[in-house]
Amino acid sequence: MQLIDENGEKKGAMDIQDALDLAYDKKLDLVMVSPSPDMPVCKIMNYGKYKFEQAKKEKEARKKQKTFELKEIRITPNIEQHDFEFKAKNARKFLEDGNKVRITLKFRGREMNYIKLGEEVLQKFTDELADISVPEKKPILEGKNMFIILAKKADK
Repeated sequence: MQLIDENGEKKGAMDIQDALDLAYDKKLDLVMVSPSPDMPVCKIMNYGKYKFEQAKKEKEARKKQKTFELKEIRITPNIEQHDFEFKAKNARKFLEDGNKVRITLKFRGREMNYIKLGEEVLQKFTDELADISVPEKKPILEGKNMFIILAKKADK
């Protein structure tokens, strides 16, 4: 087998027992790096320290990952101005926190005859939040609910 010492220098071909003795003398571990059938490659290292550093790198990578939630705001087609402003303020806060916002407009009873009114309310929401958000799709009607998803604008 090929042997690499703790400094990364190649020691060349060596018997497995000799490599184990060498690792034992240095109080380190013998780790198989590449188990190829013709010439396996082993390395002398502190395996506990290696695993710790790998875990530390993974934790750091997870920390830098961007995560977001989908927050939902429910409204009706005949929403009053104060309620609209309050819900728009909450949506703005959610967007600034880096979350996506789903604005769900629920039609009840005869309100299904006034789908245009619902589209206007959703358009009003997108216009109100246009400075910090972009709609992902046009408003979608599913059963008695119409919704739109807003995402934060990409930083330039």
